[in-house]
Amino acid sequence: MAIVEPFAALRPQPDLAPRVAELPYDVMSSDEARQRAAGNPLSFLRVSKPEIELPPGTNPYSPEVYARGGECFRRLIADGVLRPDAQPCFYIYQQVMGGHCQVGFVAVVSCQDYLGNTVKKHELTRVDKEDDRVRHLEALNAQTGPAFLLYRATGTLEAMLARKTVRPPDIDFTAPDSVRHTCWTIADQDTIARIRAAFREVPNLYIADGHHRTAAAARVFQARQGAGRSGFFLAVLFPHDQVQLLPYHRAVMDLNGLTPEAFLERLRSVFSVLESGTATPRGQGEVALYLSGRWHLLKFKPELAAARDPLESLDVSLLQRHVLAPLLGIDDPRRSERLHFVGGIRRTPELERLVKGGECVAAFSMHPTSVDDLLAVADAGGIMPPKSTWFEPKLRDGLFCHGL
Repeated sequence: MAIVEPFAALRPQPDLAPRVAELPYDVMSSDEARQRAAGNPLSFLRVSKPEIELPPGTNPYSPEVYARGGECFRRLIADGVLRPDAQPCFYIYQQVMGGHCQVGFVAVVSCQDYLGNTVKKHELTRVDKEDDRVRHLEALNAQTGPAFLLYRATGTLEAMLARKTVRPPDIDFTAPDSVRHTCWTIADQDTIARIRAAFREVPNLYIADGHHRTAAAARVFQARQGAGRSGFFLAVLFPHDQVQLLPYHRAVMDLNGLTPEAFLERLRSVFSVLESGTATPRGQGEVALYLSGRWHLLKFKPELAAARDPLESLDVSLLQRHVLAPLLGIDDPRRSERLHFVGGIRRTPELERLVKGGECVAAFSMHPTSVDDLLAVADAGGIMPPKSTWFEPKLRDGLFCHGL
């Protein structure tokens, strides 16, 4: 049973939303954020990455950075850019990226459900990154970056989404990256009660993106012993069959002393190897390798890909277990400085650029992990290898904030 509740969101004025809303803090560097926010005093990056308000080179984890984020957040409120709703509501958030459309509920979810594993995880979190989000949350006394959650589609909740999105929206704009963002408010008490009840029939929620934000919210809940609204965390909840997963590619800086020819020969014990010219695997169990200016299609041998365990059968798991660790000596992909991860939004030309430019010597183009695989691993209590999933489009920060 999932406890999903309405809340009185702090939201931008509709005409200012395109200037306020920004990509999440963790998908860009400080320099990229500084460039994006230049000339826009309303950019939410001044709240989510407040080091851009201070001189370049400022330690992003210094106390003055968190304090500046709180100041910028309170200034947006004082200037009327962000305004609180008068009553708790559910909201609907639709994103359209090219031919892909996903529609979900904006709500708050029980921190106790997170701690009790009703909200399931599939990634490990790092304490230093949790600490960063805890300090940011405390400085703002609010949650401003929603977690991206999934639930198994029920039919009932999706019918409610469909009925409510035929009305004129509150906010509707297309961002510079061509992703369209549309939001509606659900304020009538009958619909609110039906949404609450429908989610109570959902046995589990799943974190797709936002493990550190969710873990930080749970820590603040425990530290405050549930005071105020700290017992809930901000989230957007999508039916599992609507979301889009892109691949998370790998690139390596060296071949662990092997020549390209020797490396290819060693790979033949793991894969069927074809020089194909294609940068895109055709399906699960295939990987494309860029090496010495050529693409090779690698197909895992059947006996390796036949693992029944949902975690062990993932392509990223097979690559780590049979190639990165034994052949290249990359035993800990979370900490290795010889391994680069490239999110699928950057696509395979970025892999070619890394190799041609000399930053890396080889790159692996992966097939995306499926949503069904993610749910199966989470249900089994498994932890995926780092950088196994890249959800796109990303939720925008600043469209909905939850004050504690």
